[in-house]
Amino acid sequence: MVEVKPLTGNEKDVLHDSLRRHRDAVRWKVEGVDDEALRRPMTPSGTNLIGLVKHLASVESLWFCDAFGRPGETLPFDEADPDADMRAAPGERTEDILAYYARTCAAADRTIAELDLDQLGRSWRGVEVNLRWVLVHMVEETARHAGHLDILRELADGATGSRRPS
Repeated sequence: MVEVKPLTGNEKDVLHDSLRRHRDAVRWKVEGVDDEALRRPMTPSGTNLIGLVKHLASVESLWFCDAFGRPGETLPFDEADPDADMRAAPGERTEDILAYYARTCAAADRTIAELDLDQLGRSWRGVEVNLRWVLVHMVEETARHAGHLDILRELADGATGSRRPS
């Protein structure tokens, strides 16, 4: 569980705390779910629980590491399958995807801790971004997919809730 810090922090701390809370919700939504349910496509597009975690891991690395020239583990882009980061590949173990998410979040946290909000980076499309924008974007991205995970988890086993039980 993520410790909730006071709501009076500076801009960087508030943004980082928000990202950490949404990451915790992502991890919580896949806890205790069997492997078959984690991988089961739950929408016509094939969205599944573990695929969303893999996607979030990939974009954490892309935005916080690649964009700022820092060490990371971004998945290679596959033009033949541009949505490959949205699902577990055959033979890819759930525990490896969860460990990948943990590593990319840790790498992102190092970037956030070491850089100023105004530090400039460059997206894979060549667009200049600053750390502030990336933090806001990743709070949005993670919250959006945490909401998807809420729905998929309820469909998988009926579990509901917006936060971990106390």
